[in-house]
Amino acid sequence: MFFFLVVIAVLLLGYAGFLLTFVRQGRKIPPAAYLGLAVLNGLILAVVLAWAVSR
Repeated sequence: MFFFLVVIAVLLLGYAGFLLTFVRQGRKIPPAAYLGLAVLNGLILAVVLAWAVSR
């Protein structure tokens, strides 16, 4: 469970870094990118809650 959480967190950081390159180049972030960030954050929240309940 912890390994899965670490993998999702690394994906989230990588995706956020990728979006940061858009902002630094002066381009707008695509609206679908916000959905991707929400999905990754939701996965982290779900895993943390499942881990806390199972303990």
